[in-house]
Amino acid sequence: MKKAFRGLVLTQQDKTLQAGFQDIAIDDLPEGEVLVRVDWSTLNYKDGMILNGLGRLVRQYPHVPGVDFAGEVISSDDPRYAPGDQVILTGWRVGEAHWGGYAQYARVNADWLVPMPNGLDGAHAMAIGTAGFTSMLAVMALEEQGLSPDQDGEVLVTGAAGGVGSVAVSILANFGYRVAASTGRADTHDYLRGLGATSIIDRAALTDASKPLLSERWLGTIDSVGSTTLAHVLSEMKYHGVVAACGLAGGPDLPATVIPFLLRGVRLIGIDSVMCPYEKRVTAWKRLAQELPMAQLDAVTTKMGLRDILPWGEKILKGQVRGRLLIDVQDC
Repeated sequence: MKKAFRGLVLTQQDKTLQAGFQDIAIDDLPEGEVLVRVDWSTLNYKDGMILNGLGRLVRQYPHVPGVDFAGEVISSDDPRYAPGDQVILTGWRVGEAHWGGYAQYARVNADWLVPMPNGLDGAHAMAIGTAGFTSMLAVMALEEQGLSPDQDGEVLVTGAAGGVGSVAVSILANFGYRVAASTGRADTHDYLRGLGATSIIDRAALTDASKPLLSERWLGTIDSVGSTTLAHVLSEMKYHGVVAACGLAGGPDLPATVIPFLLRGVRLIGIDSVMCPYEKRVTAWKRLAQELPMAQLDAVTTKMGLRDILPWGEKILKGQVRGRLLIDVQDC
């Protein structure tokens, strides 16, 4: 095995963040029970924040970012994993509090890993990534609240052209839901219809949060935007409708009232993909392997080497990334 390998390392000097590719020694990796050769990773919104030094997500430098990865176990002190096993890691603050997947090797706690489910490989797992995993958790939350495709009404997906939204539209459409996709980019309309969206909603139509109640419109919603968009959506939910909130691309505030909850029984469910319990993780990944149309996933995925990742961190924050980015970490 290599004694040294390549990785993207963030450093900070005089409060100025710098990012560059460096040689890293195996002995430099943080402690953990399992050493993994990282084959694939991806770019999520949180990765974009970390690459640009936003949100104080990283507190200690030097640091290897990358909030998720897939790869092969090289060595393990935990009996659950053996050399050669294919594994997935998302969440657990890896890539922010712990070194992450933007390096050719990673050493992590065994509890953070999930075995690769049957029918899925590392490349497709990271084409799904944290964004797609979050989408499945949101769909599962809607189901747990009683939503089903035979009910009358549309399910709205905000931020639909992004990573979470793209996978959510694809999953919901594949299950038979009527999906309304919200976006601010006219050039994504055909893309979203290709994923199965039955209608397109201009995101500008969802930003007025001045009225506590509007006409009932949505059976359910998966929201990755937050702020005034989420407040507006709450005012348009059908009686006993349910919203799965899983992002804050529009901001962390929620300028809403309690009126939709009191008069329409609207339910707002928070989706946490970071500290999600192991059993729910396994269930979500198995369902993704079985129920997400892989041909559609391939169609919305852009592949690149890790060496090419840096400019994309700013693009994802500006909403300029469509679908999913698959990163070949060994191409460094």
